[in-house]
Amino acid sequence: MAYDHQEQEQLDSFKAFWSQYGNIIIWVLILALGSYAGWNYWKTHQRNKSVEASALYDELQTSLLANDNAKVQRVAGDIRAKYESSAYATMAALAAAKTAFEANDLKTAKTHLQWAAEHGNDEYKSIANLRLAGVLLDEKAFDEALKVLNGKFLPQFTSEVNDRKGDVLVAQNKLNEARAAYVAAIAAMDPNAPGRQLVQIKLEAIGGTVPADKKSEAAAEQKAAA
Repeated sequence: MAYDHQEQEQLDSFKAFWSQYGNIIIWVLILALGSYAGWNYWKTHQRNKSVEASALYDELQTSLLANDNAKVQRVAGDIRAKYESSAYATMAALAAAKTAFEANDLKTAKTHLQWAAEHGNDEYKSIANLRLAGVLLDEKAFDEALKVLNGKFLPQFTSEVNDRKGDVLVAQNKLNEARAAYVAAIAAMDPNAPGRQLVQIKLEAIGGTVPADKKSEAAAEQKAAA
């Protein structure tokens, strides 16, 4: 088929362009397609890992219900070894710490909690450190427990942290500081919080006074004025 002069010029221009940039375009396409294939493979791999980790975590939950500490420890170890970067690993560490603590294996409980505090998100770190302080309290490692409690916690754990500080300070016979910690715990609690009464009992047991609720104070003032 014959080309007219304009078409021949366009064809020659394209040939020149392709001669200069063709290899680059081909390699860019190869890299783009390779990246897309790699991304799809990674997503599929991650999805499969998540399903596998979930199945193992279900097995751990069954072992928890059966109160089988040995199996909980084994499954938690498998999850951590195979799926360390998943949330399941942190949740498994917290669960394994609980069963180890109940089995009076404080060393194992502490190991799990320390790992969770280092690898979990901010919420899991707060939970792990709060429980770790409790283990250290049982070990009579009071200064170490206070060091953990003076670390970083999410705001919603303020009452629990101060409550635990009070427990440690009572164990050290630092009653003035313990009273202040319990008062701070109560101040951070919702008035209807289930644990509030227990903290009040602990505060009163060491000679402290539960601070009057602001609403109660206002009502008392109104009654007195009337």
